[in-house]
Amino acid sequence: MLAPTLSADRMDTNSRLYLQISAPNTDQVKMIDAYAQQVLKVDEAHVYYTTLEGSSLTEDLYVGTLVDGLRQRFGARMTRLDEWRTGERLTDECGYPGLLFYAGRWTEFDGFLRALRECGGNPPRHLVADDSVNRYMANPGLRAAAPGNLPVTYVSKASLATCAALRVAEERRDDARASFLSWIQADDLLDPPRCRPDSGHQVGERVSLAYDAAMMMIRAVESLAARLHHADPRQRWEPTSVNPVAVHAEVLRQNAGQGYRGVAGLIRFTPESGEPVDKRLALLRVEQVPQVATAPVEVFRCGLADAPDLVPCGPA
Repeated sequence: MLAPTLSADRMDTNSRLYLQISAPNTDQVKMIDAYAQQVLKVDEAHVYYTTLEGSSLTEDLYVGTLVDGLRQRFGARMTRLDEWRTGERLTDECGYPGLLFYAGRWTEFDGFLRALRECGGNPPRHLVADDSVNRYMANPGLRAAAPGNLPVTYVSKASLATCAALRVAEERRDDARASFLSWIQADDLLDPPRCRPDSGHQVGERVSLAYDAAMMMIRAVESLAARLHHADPRQRWEPTSVNPVAVHAEVLRQNAGQGYRGVAGLIRFTPESGEPVDKRLALLRVEQVPQVATAPVEVFRCGLADAPDLVPCGPA
């Protein structure tokens, strides 16, 4: 399996053939802590979470491992950890000067913002949300009714493949990202087409991650098929000769050394883990949530872009 968006920690321990494209929650927690200390200059954090409907914190692997990571990373600096349910008030957070982190599912984020509307002109100073919230941020209908006085900063797994970043890459003659930009603008690929100058349709987090996963799989299968054909050109093609174990091994073989240069960032694996090493993560910020036509701004990033040399976390 090549999973484009899954990020719950340690999922690779369940299968030796599992690989994921996105950074694990452990990396997300490290970035949140670095942002709080380097940019916001705050130590204390309040954390609220929601889980999938009908799931406990233990059963929801994404939220559960994210909350566990926050507990371990922040320790005594996390002075509040609560499960939030739709309809509950959040007036205790009005004017809160520390980090207010939403560690839940995107489906409840609209209600979370509506609850903070009660704060009026005294909202919490630093609202930051996990990467699940990018699905909310991609929904113009939900955003239209959000409070207009509450800036939101949220985690992105694909900041290198936003419309703005892709246009900059095209100007730099980055052929891989320029081709990706051309394809997603085409009439016959995505509905609606993305990143066209005459429309406000953004790429969407999952498009570039799914593309990178698919291209890694295709490249591995093509390589295996070419080697089988080269060994005996007269042999009839047998699809079963390319099996999951062989594809997994070929992905790792092609990934060795410099890694795979995906449009959403460099992807590197170690033989011991199915989680990517130092995969690019970023924090995007919107000043007015209802203003869907205004693109979010990258304010912080961690991990690798295209070169294998690690760059410390820092402001964008």
